[in-house]
Amino acid sequence: MASETQAPVSSCVDAGGGAIGMPQLCPDWMGNQIFWLVVTLVVIFLILSKVALPRIAAVLAERQGRITNDIAVAEDLRQKARDAEAAYEKALAEAKAEAGRIVAEAKDEMQAEMDVEIAKADAEIAAQAAESEKKIAEIREGALDAVKDVAMDTVPDIVAAMGGKADAKSVKTAVNERMKG
Repeated sequence: MASETQAPVSSCVDAGGGAIGMPQLCPDWMGNQIFWLVVTLVVIFLILSKVALPRIAAVLAERQGRITNDIAVAEDLRQKARDAEAAYEKALAEAKAEAGRIVAEAKDEMQAEMDVEIAKADAEIAAQAAESEKKIAEIREGALDAVKDVAMDTVPDIVAAMGGKADAKSVKTAVNERMKG
């Protein structure tokens, strides 16, 4: 019989069939490992290039399209906002002009009404002043007559009190002379 101990098949395997060191670094298995590494990388590359990368590219293209579309819509909205602002400014300027015109018209109307009322008031004041002048003239005339009457009554008494004698005709002449100026 042959000896029970066989020589190891590979330098990376011990007599009991266990690996010595790291099996990945065993030169006897290196060709096999490289082959499967290349096969795995080719399969991953094919899966990525045929399935995953087109999906990612489609998502990125759709996203870029959406971004471009959103930018175009935003630019359109910005232009509409500028147009709306210009229309608002124009309407505001027109409203201010209209308000100024209305204020000027109201001012002119009020001034005209005020001029009419002032003219009425001036006419009333002039009429009242003329009437007052008449009354004052009447009162003055009445006062002068009253002064004349009082003078005519008191002068003979005063002259008599002074020791003289005055007749009615000389008193009347003296009072009339004095009243003239």
